[in-house]
Amino acid sequence: MAGNVEVLLDIKTTLGEGPVWDAESQRLHWVDSADGRIFRSTHMGTELRAWEVGEPIGSIAVGSDNTYFIAALQSGLYRIDMESGNKELLVDPEPDEPQNRLNDGKVDRQGRFVFGSMDTLEEEPSGKLYSYDVSGRLAVLETGVICSNGPCFSPDGSTLYFSDTWTGEIWAYDYNTECGEVSSRRRFTKVDTSGGGAADGATVDSEGYVWQALVYSGTIVRYSPDGAVDRVVEMPVLKTTSLAFGGPDLDVLYVTSMAKPPLPRFPEDGQLRGSVFAVTGLGVTGIAEPRFGM
Repeated sequence: MAGNVEVLLDIKTTLGEGPVWDAESQRLHWVDSADGRIFRSTHMGTELRAWEVGEPIGSIAVGSDNTYFIAALQSGLYRIDMESGNKELLVDPEPDEPQNRLNDGKVDRQGRFVFGSMDTLEEEPSGKLYSYDVSGRLAVLETGVICSNGPCFSPDGSTLYFSDTWTGEIWAYDYNTECGEVSSRRRFTKVDTSGGGAADGATVDSEGYVWQALVYSGTIVRYSPDGAVDRVVEMPVLKTTSLAFGGPDLDVLYVTSMAKPPLPRFPEDGQLRGSVFAVTGLGVTGIAEPRFGM
C-alpha cells in the first residue's frame, strides 16, 4: 500500500525532528531542532502548544508522569517542566566537545533514553551514542560517530537499530534489556543514496519492520527484518527528517520535515517544506512508545 500523504500542520519548522506519539495522553510531540522549540498537538493537529528551550534541540521523550520532558539540547540532557517551561540540567556528556550537539533519541522498552551526539558541521567523527536511565546513570554505547540518527528498537526490545547518517548504513546491535548494554554490531542494511538521500530518523512497526526517513530525497523506506527494502513512500518534500506511528489506532505515520537546510551544500525545497505530514492507509500499525523512567 502506497499510503495517502496529507499535511497535518504547515508550521514551517526550520528543522523539524523527533516526532513522539504518547499513547496515554493521545498527543503528538516533535521539535524544531534549529529554533529550539518543542511542539505538541492532538492527532488531528489541533490544540497546538509550543515550549521554547533557548538552544538547539535534538530530541525529546515524555516523562513517566507526563509532567516533564527529557530533552537532548546542545549543552546537555535536560529535564523540562511542562507547566513552567523551566529546564534543569541532568548531565552534560560532552563538555570537551564544543563543536558537537546532542541529536536523535528514543526510549527503550525499559524506560531508558538512548540518544546520540553529532558534529554540527557533519564532518568529524566526534559523536557518541549514549544511554541514560532514571537513576541518573549515563553509559556510552558507541563512539566515532559523525551524525547520530535513527535509534529505535525491535518489538521485543532485544535489537537496537542505529545510523551514522554519512556511513550510508543502518546498524543493528544485540541489546541487553536488563542492563542496556550493546554487543555484536553488524550492518542491518545499506541505504540507497543514489537519489541524494541520507539516513535520518527511524521507527519500528508492530511487525518488526524498520521505517526510515531518507532526508534530501523525500522518501520513506520500510525495511524487512532481514534488511531488504519492502516499500518506498514518496513524500511531497525532499527534506523529510523523521517519523513515528501514532493516532488512536497507531496506524498513522507522522513525518517531520525541515524548511531550511542546515548547511549551504544541502538542497532547497518546495512550499510545503517544514510541515508535519500524516500518512494513512499503510495497512500497518506501530508500537506505543514507552515514557522515560516508566
